[in-house]
Amino acid sequence: MHNKPTHRFLRAESITAFCIIVVAAAFLIPTTDLAPLSALLPAAMLVGLILLALVMLITDQRKAAAGEEAEAVVKSPKRVFGAFGLIILYAICVDLIGFYISTALSLPLVAFIFGYRSPVGLAIATAIVLLAIYLIFGVSMSQEFPTGLLWAK
Repeated sequence: MHNKPTHRFLRAESITAFCIIVVAAAFLIPTTDLAPLSALLPAAMLVGLILLALVMLITDQRKAAAGEEAEAVVKSPKRVFGAFGLIILYAICVDLIGFYISTALSLPLVAFIFGYRSPVGLAIATAIVLLAIYLIFGVSMSQEFPTGLLWAK
């Protein structure tokens, strides 16, 4: 390891925050082509993500200005890369077997991997999340989620 200090804008946390802002902003652009009701949730989530990344960037830059050492961004690389792998697998599964089945399988799996071990709690949490998504988006907003290529007619 080297003890040579890096430029304050090249700190891992600042770079991460900047990348999140750029990617979220890029994903925000296509929401302008969606119907207003359909664009509401993704746009709100992306704006929220941008705001949180800005807070992260400002906080890290204040720490850099105060002379604090940069912390390691990844303390558990296996978990981080595993989570990214699960996100990719989830996206593929949504396309193949549909949103509700993929979500019903992935929610308890992710919670289990990150340490929650109660089968009853996992089942209840999964049921509550799926029911809330169905009631909010399926019933009240009349939005349809992907059914999956395997079930397509």
